[in-house]
Amino acid sequence: MEDPAPTGRSVLVTGAFGFLGAWLARALLEAGNRVVTVRRDRPATTPLGLLGLADRIDVVHGDIREEGLVSRTLNEYEVQSVFHLAAQPLVGIANHAPLSTFETNIRGTWLVLEASRLHGVSSVIVASSDHAYGRQPKLPYREHHALAPVYPYDVSKAAADLLARSYWHTYGLPVAVTRFANLYGGADTNRSRLIPEAVCAALAGRAPVVRSDGSPERDFLYVADAASAYLAIWRALLSGSGLGEAFNAGGGRPHRVLEVVELICRLAGTQLEPEILGRGTPRGEIDRQWVDDSKLRELTGWQPSVTLEQGLARTIEWYREHPELTGAAQHLEAPAPY
Repeated sequence: MEDPAPTGRSVLVTGAFGFLGAWLARALLEAGNRVVTVRRDRPATTPLGLLGLADRIDVVHGDIREEGLVSRTLNEYEVQSVFHLAAQPLVGIANHAPLSTFETNIRGTWLVLEASRLHGVSSVIVASSDHAYGRQPKLPYREHHALAPVYPYDVSKAAADLLARSYWHTYGLPVAVTRFANLYGGADTNRSRLIPEAVCAALAGRAPVVRSDGSPERDFLYVADAASAYLAIWRALLSGSGLGEAFNAGGGRPHRVLEVVELICRLAGTQLEPEILGRGTPRGEIDRQWVDDSKLRELTGWQPSVTLEQGLARTIEWYREHPELTGAAQHLEAPAPY
């Protein structure tokens, strides 16, 4: 059984209005911590709002790319720990708009790291991605593998990853990096991702669309398990373990995209068949991705508690209870590429 999360601390979660950030904020609040975030945009619907948490955190309005904003936030709210999740997270948008992706994912990261160093925070966790590994000759991805990205999003996450770990080796900043698999669960408002869109389509009576031939393989991690992994890494850093290290977390094995979509249709109780639009693996995507998370398990005792079928069933039920979110997807500039 995992140890309880630290409590009574002031923490900054950049990206708390995003999908994983909202679930992490909930876990931190439930453990008795004060959560601060930075908010740039003001969309009407956010994961944090859907989880009923928008009024329970302190919000600083601005952009993490602004010089001095993170430093001011750390000082004014007496922040002790930082979880840096704010990012441009979509592969398709990164391919179409690499400069804005680099500005957010790389510049945003170094500004957070430098502010954390100057403020003297007790721990920093930076969200990298399994995409940072690029295409590897052997799977699953392990933390000692050299990062070999070639596409803009993947490169941006690898750069943030390297920056973060350099701050431990050069300045002694107590930092760790996360390289997690594809996340899914309730309150994901980004319909350009595979699972929320496939779930919403099935519940709305539309055939879910697969933009590859369905053969790409991905590792999927339920979002509550991802939040739990962050707390486990946080505990390790505060105890002096895992400093300057990267940690994988995933669901345990890869699944074909078509297998996932077919499972969604079955669990949703529909007779719909997925609509296959592509051939092979789309350009800009890696055909197979899968992480080995034994390092995190051995250090902290963390392990995923929700299987893919259980997690999809919970996700479907969440969207079934929020029918206003399951209508036709509108204006997807970068739809799920696989």
